Amino acid sequence: MSVYLFFIVFLVLFLSIHTLFYLRVVRKLLHSSTIKKTITVLLALNFGFNLLYVLSRYTDLMTHKLYYFFSLSIGISFMIFLYLILHEILHIFHFFPLPANPSRRAFFKKSSDSLMLSFGASYVSVATYEGNKEPIVKTLQINLFDFSIVQISDLHIGGLIDRDFVRNAVKKINQLKPDIVCITGDLIDTDIHSIQESIKEIESIHATYGIYYILGNHEYFHNPLALINYMQTTSIKLLLNESITIDPLKVNIVGLTDLIGHRMKMFEPDIHKAFSRCNAHYPTILLAHQPKQIETLEDYQPELILSGHTHGGQIWPFNYLVQLQQPYVKGLHKLPNGNLIYVNSGIGFWGPPMRLNSQAEITYIT
Repeated sequence: MSVYLFFIVFLVLFLSIHTLFYLRVVRKLLHSSTIKKTITVLLALNFGFNLLYVLSRYTDLMTHKLYYFFSLSIGISFMIFLYLILHEILHIFHFFPLPANPSRRAFFKKSSDSLMLSFGASYVSVATYEGNKEPIVKTLQINLFDFSIVQISDLHIGGLIDRDFVRNAVKKINQLKPDIVCITGDLIDTDIHSIQESIKEIESIHATYGIYYILGNHEYFHNPLALINYMQTTSIKLLLNESITIDPLKVNIVGLTDLIGHRMKMFEPDIHKAFSRCNAHYPTILLAHQPKQIETLEDYQPELILSGHTHGGQIWPFNYLVQLQQPYVKGLHKLPNGNLIYVNSGIGFWGPPMRLNSQAEITYIT
């Protein structure tokens, strides 16, 4: 039932965006009828590709290249949405008073239309270019521990994030020779049975004291029980509201399940259970997928919190929407109690293979 509801909401939202763009922008263009017809056809094709994206996202009917092409249409739809907002703002406030001369008015209108359309094309092009860059290794020096940590988050294996992508990421991680590796959720974005080879690549990570993983919200959408059962057969330690103490490093690693568990009525986060077996003499690293889980900590004060979920906003200016829901979008922040939280921008992406003002990253904490 939830799948059908998703399809209906998706259809209504994207159909509305494309329809409004036609009515408010395309139909009022002063360019030739040929240009208007061409834009109309492209607009209709983009909406069709939106639907094919959803179809290919949850089936095996499309090739990898077709799926990539269709996923770009989602990013184009985001651009259309932004274009509409800007168009309406300019229309309401009349930032640019038009000349009285009719011919000059027409010239000004055509010029502004061309400028806006060029801006839209540039926006999509730059975001696509940035989205296809390899993840960078972002190094942090935090004077809390005398060992090294690699954090990755939001890999979203499935769709465009395939085994080759994972293998290349593992090579970069192994070059860092970390003591521990932390995966802060949204590791998968499809059924676990179809991506087991990719998970085996992650098992190839060489971390002296282990790989630790928590559930993100997307794991709940793809048979989380099957995922948990499979992960228990691997060398990756999945922390479900539990902790592990690493005596050689004198540190506790605590893992919380995701907040969506409350809504899904399964694997709900339990802060008391998660911290119950910590060694009180050791500092603690908390793995919590969403930054806003800091609001649920009560009296627990882990020295370092590692989060993800936000993708660093992924595509500007949607980072401002993320700020409405999350206290932090990306980077290192000091909490009121003096402890630290680091929000990873994600190593993969969700939806369109695009990024703008948000670099995919592997975090190396020394």
